[in-house]
Amino acid sequence: MVSSYPLPDGFSEIDVFSLGSCLLVEGLLGFFLNAVTVAAFIKIRELRTPSNFLVFSLALADMGISANATIAAFSSFLRYWPYGSDGCQTHGFQGFVTALASIHFIAAIAWDRYHQYCTRTKLQWSSAITLTIFIWLFTAFWSAMPLIGWGEYDYEPLRTCCTLDYSKGDRNYVSYLIPMAIFNMAVQTFVVITSYKSIGQKFKKTGNPRFNTATPLKTFLFCWGPYGVLAFYAAVENANLVSPKIRMLAPILAKTSPTFNVFLYALGNENYRGGIWQFLTGEKIEVHQIDNKSK
Repeated sequence: MVSSYPLPDGFSEIDVFSLGSCLLVEGLLGFFLNAVTVAAFIKIRELRTPSNFLVFSLALADMGISANATIAAFSSFLRYWPYGSDGCQTHGFQGFVTALASIHFIAAIAWDRYHQYCTRTKLQWSSAITLTIFIWLFTAFWSAMPLIGWGEYDYEPLRTCCTLDYSKGDRNYVSYLIPMAIFNMAVQTFVVITSYKSIGQKFKKTGNPRFNTATPLKTFLFCWGPYGVLAFYAAVENANLVSPKIRMLAPILAKTSPTFNVFLYALGNENYRGGIWQFLTGEKIEVHQIDNKSK
């Protein structure tokens, strides 16, 4: 019974229920929206372009984040982690690899958009497939390191989900965090900033803005910024001094990313939005509407 398991330190009954409910909504909503994005790409022939393949790949990664959140929600309602130590390691790895992949694909889409609008260079299938394979292998490498001792996966403060353990802040954690963050967060943030800045300048020159270039960066920082700040704070100070409730805000915000990404990169793209509409309603769209434009 639920009552046989004590509440995690620093959390009340309503805290656990509220956080579990947030995780459940994020998980189910994000999974459903991204599943529609994936299914539309598979079913609608006109959507199958190299640029849309990056959006499709982002949706796959975000489905993984959403599944991770749903499992965490179920455990939160139980008030304990029911899958043991091995399950914690698996959950941590799965959540980390899909989160890193999502960040990489956001940067890849920004890079592709830069070339679409600034250099008028179309992405080729060979480049899109090579980039996608590289992203999954690269993020799998960094996510596997904690499984073999460089870094470590352990429970979040709520103790009903698992991620990279920042609570110790020891040399092992710091030596892993710095290169991992540089190659999986800093570089991607730089690509997103510079790409959309260049696109914004191009729009200003032409006087024909196709979309708000500030929104992708703001959304990216909103979702992943708190996690980055917490991770680096743990490298210089004892993260356990921070309230467990505040520390749980980071994963809660990060798991909103799959939902935001659908509206930014799938529904916010005229090409992809038309394909999703055709998939859901059966209403045929004209080929000339499929032109990879973003709104």
